[in-house]
Amino acid sequence: MPSKPAIKQKIAARGLKVNMTALRVNTALELPAAIADTRKQIENGHTIGVEFALTFGEDKPERYEKYFKIMADAAAFAAERGIKLVMKPHGGGSGASAEILSAIKTVGHKNFKIWYDAGNIIYYTGKDPVEELKPIVQHVTGFCAKDCSVAVDAAGKRKPDVMIQFGAGQVDFAAVFQGLKAGGFNGPVMVECCKIGATAAETTANAKANRDFLTRVLAGV
Repeated sequence: MPSKPAIKQKIAARGLKVNMTALRVNTALELPAAIADTRKQIENGHTIGVEFALTFGEDKPERYEKYFKIMADAAAFAAERGIKLVMKPHGGGSGASAEILSAIKTVGHKNFKIWYDAGNIIYYTGKDPVEELKPIVQHVTGFCAKDCSVAVDAAGKRKPDVMIQFGAGQVDFAAVFQGLKAGGFNGPVMVECCKIGATAAETTANAKANRDFLTRVLAGV
């Protein structure tokens, strides 16, 4: 396995830049070990020059308190290394605006912000992502783009799906981006999902189509 500096050089040699890393916060560990593990991931991100470290929240209520303590430490640790710590909506303690605002208040550090995900708001909570954005928009520094369709099976159970093309689901991208613009948003927008094709080439084409979709929507906002 190449050393971390070698990895950074290989990334640069291909004309790429790593702007975000995903943190896998292990709340099953004891608090000191969980903090050390999270710090190590942030340090690794710093080595290759990431700008954002993204966390997915915590879905077990009995671990919320530990997660927030880990995040408070991580926010300060990341800030010292010039990395922005962000959380995206992912159910549980990051489900929608009420949970997100509670997380922000509990962590209590200016380097703990939000990467909004309108598709996940629908997927995990069934709530309106346009309305859920309003109370938290001032905390949003990035956007993970995905659509979400919702079917209901014979038993009445919701069957949400995010591996789809933008415009095929329930996310009103124009309204979401208008809300972000009104809130002063000026961060990155990343295509996270698309329909999986029968071949790699087809999947790549679907991802490009979703990017083109966003370009057209943003041009009209």
